[in-house]
Amino acid sequence: MNSMWTVMSFTIRSKLRSKSFLITTVILVVLAIVAANVPNIIDKISSGGGPTKVGYVSGEQSDIVQGLQSYFAKQEKPDVELVAVDAAGSPEASLKQAIEDKKVKGYLTFKDNPDIGFPDVTYTSKKMLDSGTSQALKTALQSVKTDQAVHDAKLTEAQLAKLFAEVKLDSVQISDSTSGKTAEQQGTAIGLTYAILILLFMAVMITGQLIATEITAEKSSRVMEIIVTSVSPLKQMFGKVIGIFIVGLLQLVLLIGAAVVNLNLSQNKNALNSLGIDFSAIDSTMILYAVLFYLAGFFLYAMLFAAVGSIVSRTEDLGQAVMPITMLSLAGFYIAIFGLSHPDSSFIAVCSYIPFFSPFIMFLRIGLANPAGWEVIVSIAILLASVLAIGWLSAKIYRTGVLMYGKRPSIKELAKAMKAFKV
Repeated sequence: MNSMWTVMSFTIRSKLRSKSFLITTVILVVLAIVAANVPNIIDKISSGGGPTKVGYVSGEQSDIVQGLQSYFAKQEKPDVELVAVDAAGSPEASLKQAIEDKKVKGYLTFKDNPDIGFPDVTYTSKKMLDSGTSQALKTALQSVKTDQAVHDAKLTEAQLAKLFAEVKLDSVQISDSTSGKTAEQQGTAIGLTYAILILLFMAVMITGQLIATEITAEKSSRVMEIIVTSVSPLKQMFGKVIGIFIVGLLQLVLLIGAAVVNLNLSQNKNALNSLGIDFSAIDSTMILYAVLFYLAGFFLYAMLFAAVGSIVSRTEDLGQAVMPITMLSLAGFYIAIFGLSHPDSSFIAVCSYIPFFSPFIMFLRIGLANPAGWEVIVSIAILLASVLAIGWLSAKIYRTGVLMYGKRPSIKELAKAMKAFKV
């Protein structure tokens, strides 16, 4: 046990003193801060340009223009500002000249349509895809048309109040509790699920590569031959895995801390609230499941990376050797990303029982699909049993592989060599 602690403490110290680790951590913390401020940045950018100036021929369709101006005046941040253009000669030439003079970014023209009693409207601009302005104008014109139709129908004030009364619709997800999940809880669950999926994937990729690289580097430099004379291969493997886990956990705490501090700034809180995300609505059981699946997923893949690293003698060959494990983690991550919009699909349900995918996908289902309790228990049981089985197999491979040099052994050669050892 003392020798394992020695390997673990040495691994932690060497990584914390490594310049590459420190630089990577600083970069990741900066990225976490930027990501936490993205909602506020987007909000600033989207509102920074002000309303789009749209021209119209002065005096033309005054009722509709007044209706549009009234509609946009009621908005806190108007999307469109209507600008009158004097048509001294040709109306369309005057409107085009207004665009050239930078007075407006586009203009409206009207064509009578007696069939519906409201003119057809064309919005012309230089911008190829100006869907935002077009949609804002379409919504405003529909409102003006409705107001005119209501006015022509001569409805009473009571009838108007009923007609324009806002329909109340609450969105609640079915849950085992009597109340279910509110819209805020659903939005928060989606945000938390997405964040945990990314963190788990990063932990698997970064720390797994660290474990495999360190073991292979020791083999290629022949340091391994000295180490195994004083520390048994099993204690060495578990010491390295746990040491890298602690280093990765420290890195993760710094990332989450930086993100949480920035997300709790007032401007970011407002931006998140507009997206329906409220951290006070986080379910404590989601945090417990996040920790459980993070730990199980990490050790599942860490053992595989350690085993593969032990059978590779040159660091140049490591990338190719760990490719199958990398593809497994990528598959789990991308299936989970697909499942964000389809959490109830049969494919997602089946994948949530596959141990290589379940750390990503069962957590996704818990956050978004509310699976039955027995489904969660079965998935966790399969995952934990797989961690133990893969840990046992990886220990045997590690014990055999650390002293095998030359070309990477085949599965048949490795199995034959493993028969001589008992773990």
